Amino acid sequence: TGASKGVGRGAARALGSKGMIVYLTARSEEALNAAAAEVDAAGGTGIAIVCDHRDDAQVKAVFERIEREQGRLDLLVNNAAAVYGQELATPGAFWEKDLKLADMLVVGLRSDYVAAYYAAPLMIRTGASLIANISFYGASSYFCGPAYGAAKAGTDKMVHDMAIDFAGTDVSIVSYWPGYVRTDESKMIPDEYFPEPLRAMLPEFETPEFTGLVIAGLLADPERKALSGKAL
Repeated sequence: TGASKGVGRGAARALGSKGMIVYLTARSEEALNAAAAEVDAAGGTGIAIVCDHRDDAQVKAVFERIEREQGRLDLLVNNAAAVYGQELATPGAFWEKDLKLADMLVVGLRSDYVAAYYAAPLMIRTGASLIANISFYGASSYFCGPAYGAAKAGTDKMVHDMAIDFAGTDVSIVSYWPGYVRTDESKMIPDEYFPEPLRAMLPEFETPEFTGLVIAGLLADPERKALSGKAL
């Protein structure tokens, strides 16, 4: 989910490099089609589905289509998030910023719950499957304000509790924290525009594909269940 840009798009490319059939969701049809073509170019099969993750019926339809077309679901990466970058990064208290920042509690927390809800029965039947929810260290420290922090902390707690419900199944679920990522979008920004100390750290930033490769490695790990419920 949220595969039209950023970590989601890079992770989709990485999963394509493993030969996977990757269903990509987001709201932008043009960006999704381009991302799906990148999955194809990497060696996989990219299938774009326009989906607004605010709409539960659209999300349900995605998983019904996957079941109809594939009959199985091995991996769900929940990455969709309502992140308004400029407003989020602007200094100030939460009441001084736009109330739309609270959308992160809908797309990014609730949407992860809804996707897992509709995916779970198919993933249980598939077996040896994995849900990875993208989180960040804002879950345990102040980062860009309380809306962001609540969304990420909620994600981590939700993963912990879902793992308990999945205990008797062969479905694992984790919360995955990337490091700082040099996304396709940020590569277009000249290095000198980044403030210190971020500028000095740029050579150490992860690629967006790295997240996908780590998740693919976890899916292939026969001991994955030992990590279920954890923030990694």
